[in-house]
Amino acid sequence: MLDRTARETLADFAAKTISPVDYMDALIARVEASEPTVAALWSFAPERAMDEARASEARWVKGTPQGPLDGMPVTIKELIATRGEAVPMGTAATELVPAEEDAPTAARLREAGAICFAKTTSPDYGMLTSGLSSFHRLSRNPWDPAKNPGGSSAGASAAAAAGYGPLHIGTDIGGSIRLPAGLTGICGFKPSNGRVPISPYYTGRCAGPMTPTVDDSALLMATIARPDWRDAMALPYEALDYDAEADMSGLRIGLMLDAGVGLDPEPQVVAAVKRAAEAFVAAGAEIVEIPPVMTREMIDGLDIAWRARFWSQMEGFTPEKRELILPYIREWAEGAARASGTDVARGADQIFAMREATIRAFHGLDAILSPVNPANDYPADWASPVNDPARPFEHIGFTVPWNMGEQPAVSVNCGFSDSGMPIGLQIVGPRFHDVRVLGLARLWEGMREDPIGWPRIDGRPSAQT
Repeated sequence: MLDRTARETLADFAAKTISPVDYMDALIARVEASEPTVAALWSFAPERAMDEARASEARWVKGTPQGPLDGMPVTIKELIATRGEAVPMGTAATELVPAEEDAPTAARLREAGAICFAKTTSPDYGMLTSGLSSFHRLSRNPWDPAKNPGGSSAGASAAAAAGYGPLHIGTDIGGSIRLPAGLTGICGFKPSNGRVPISPYYTGRCAGPMTPTVDDSALLMATIARPDWRDAMALPYEALDYDAEADMSGLRIGLMLDAGVGLDPEPQVVAAVKRAAEAFVAAGAEIVEIPPVMTREMIDGLDIAWRARFWSQMEGFTPEKRELILPYIREWAEGAARASGTDVARGADQIFAMREATIRAFHGLDAILSPVNPANDYPADWASPVNDPARPFEHIGFTVPWNMGEQPAVSVNCGFSDSGMPIGLQIVGPRFHDVRVLGLARLWEGMREDPIGWPRIDGRPSAQT
């Protein structure tokens, strides 16, 4: 029951073959069996969720569902405000004050009838590709609890892979949806910036689906992309057909195997992405190898600009409060104390250099394929694959440019390493071509040779294509 897609489950609710109460009861049992190991959730509220499931069941019995997701459980990354709950930002330094209102994504989900049964974990300020946090328990990868689930949407990726239902929401400013999705084998979609309204908004920041299948992500997009006046960076609303079929015939697709900066992708990662590219050719696409878009100057510039932003916030903290922040993050941000205003301004300019480079990269191309993570596993308690605050972004060269350029990008599984850990394929489209990206991801998902046998910490394996 729990391993069916959201669309299948909603059809079961409508047919009254499964009730939201039965589904939620099974989900709570799986969470309680798995969470001692996975540690994906914060603010898990099973009693409230069961109350909402009973109300949903009553609506389905009457044939009057509240909306397209009525009764479907969903998790929301804890950086996204939900009314009445604090937003810890992953750090012990945050004063826990209940939010007065839902952020846009949470509001759209509630309007659609979804049940937010838990929030998911994030590292301090969402600034690590890891589940390491000074506030939350250490989140772990369900494929191997000794390994990292990625981040900063760590809990969302772990929850989706561990079978906590099909619908989860993450956020992404440099890869924080796609990087953990790649490490856990799920689908993680970063829409065109502004497609999904967010608050607070910031350059490059997006909210998006993290789900076991592409179909689950498409279903979520139809709800969370609905408009909200609070996002001053939002795109004009369009009722897009996220379920539209794609055709690779005649598409010219770039293959980027070198990020241009940071860690070189591991040979097994490169081999898996190349195999996927060969399947795209067999389906009618033309594949052309392309150079990287990132440079050392770009990534170092972004680093100092982001350090300065965080340091400006931390400067107002008392010494006692500052000590509560994860040491890795504190040391990283303090590096900006030695930077000049000129250094920071030059660094910020590299955001626009990245944006220009992404536009050039797409000239004459319909999509771009690349790895997601250059390294596909590292210890659960590491802050990043490098685990060095002096070199914090050596692993985001394939993902961060598309945040700054505002293009839609998705991570979908394209194989496994010899150690059994997932490998992610990134599919990127030109700005505003969200439907194309999801369509290509759906086609690829259908072409994969083997189904994914999802890990189940409670000892009940399942298979899902």
